[in-house]
Amino acid sequence: MEAIERYLMHFVPTDGDSNASMLEDLAELFEQAAVDGTSIREIVGQDPVEFVEAFVQNYSEGGYVLARERKRLTDALTRAAGEDTGSEEDQTA
Repeated sequence: MEAIERYLMHFVPTDGDSNASMLEDLAELFEQAAVDGTSIREIVGQDPVEFVEAFVQNYSEGGYVLARERKRLTDALTRAAGEDTGSEEDQTA
């Protein structure tokens, strides 16, 4: 739990409210798993980064910001390569 929380704090952009809600839900998930006798691998699988990235998508602000920035990066590189991204931005430029 501490390692996941540390990863979230350093690498996942969220606003304060989303962050608090996300951490509460994560703690609840692990508490319930402990009660049920569920192993850590059953929760996070073999790739903890993949688990965290998927978990964070449930929190709109963090998911939205990350998705928006990924699209911006991809579109910028596509434009730099002289390719059409298909976005309105390209059509008005």
